[in-house]
Amino acid sequence: MLAIEKQYVQWHENETLRNARWLSESNQVPPARIVLVDDNTTADEAYRWACEGTSMLWCGDFHNARQLLQAITRRIERTEQRKISKAAKSGQPTAESLVIPNLFHQQRQAQAQRSRVLSRLLLALDAGYVSTLRRAPDVSAACTAAFGELDEPCLISFRDVQGALGAAQWRAKGVPITGLDVSIFPHYGVFAPTRHEYVQLMLDAPLPAAHDVALDIGTGTGLLAIILAQRGVKQVIATDLNPRALTCAKENFTALELTAVQLQQADLFPTAAPLANLVVCNPPWLPAKPSSPLEYAVYDANSAMLRGFVQGAKQHLAEQGEVWLILSDLAEHLQLRTREDLLGWFAEAGLAVKYRLDTEPKHGRSQDKTDPLFAARSAEITSLWCLVAQA
Repeated sequence: MLAIEKQYVQWHENETLRNARWLSESNQVPPARIVLVDDNTTADEAYRWACEGTSMLWCGDFHNARQLLQAITRRIERTEQRKISKAAKSGQPTAESLVIPNLFHQQRQAQAQRSRVLSRLLLALDAGYVSTLRRAPDVSAACTAAFGELDEPCLISFRDVQGALGAAQWRAKGVPITGLDVSIFPHYGVFAPTRHEYVQLMLDAPLPAAHDVALDIGTGTGLLAIILAQRGVKQVIATDLNPRALTCAKENFTALELTAVQLQQADLFPTAAPLANLVVCNPPWLPAKPSSPLEYAVYDANSAMLRGFVQGAKQHLAEQGEVWLILSDLAEHLQLRTREDLLGWFAEAGLAVKYRLDTEPKHGRSQDKTDPLFAARSAEITSLWCLVAQA
């Protein structure tokens, strides 16, 4: 992996020039303007500064910073609602803006703008991620687990610290997996399997007659590899390019005492691996550009990972081997990819559909009629495509 160049930020505090390492998990640029804010700062002032591009260094009570961020969020939501109402009163939205792909991209743009505004509330932490704010919790362990060791002061978004604390709770409590008598313990920056309706598909699909070796491509938390090992596959080789995912999967395998699973850092397929009776993958489902490293498990620009997996799977298959592709058709309902595209990629790769297992969504957003994308989300089907080499 390429080394990331360190960036530093300077600001004045009590007539003293301070300097700290800039950390941003969402790839926000270092702030050009910083004002000091505290418990006396109103939400309206903070919201105005954030919208103007001014970053705010919090110097008050830690818990009040959380309340301020919630107040800014409410103002963002009111502003978005006023825009919708204004468009409706003026005869908009136009037919063009109601096209599903436009709605999707507009929603993505709104989410990105919201993230930029909310990320402008900052915390200054001492070396080892120590906060000196009043009523500040001990964030050191959570931040170290999320961002790595740090032996110098840093300036970081309050939201990133919240994300690290939330990830620490996920890692401690785990995610119980419906259909399996196990819990998965996700790490920061590794997609948590909170939607796992596809687990039953993996349990229902009949294993190939020979199932000595399986590959799990893009393993993430290791969930698919765990299912295969529990179903009796003798050797599972799981790959991922993300070091965080590899560490996370290793801990989950160790906790379950799975000795049949091996890990390898790789971009898609492992090197020097035997031909597999089964090659599985649950790639990102939406062909859109990730706006930060944390979105790589959800968005796959130009379907690059999906296409790379499909194109390369056949050469890793043993005779009579099968490919299991876990994929939602939400991209099709959002008109970001067609079913013809997908079937065409299968054919180009020399793969034929043996069968397909389907399941309907069970997550809350598929039931939320206020979501502009409700029509697409409620029609979503998640499938396990079983593919075999064409004769």
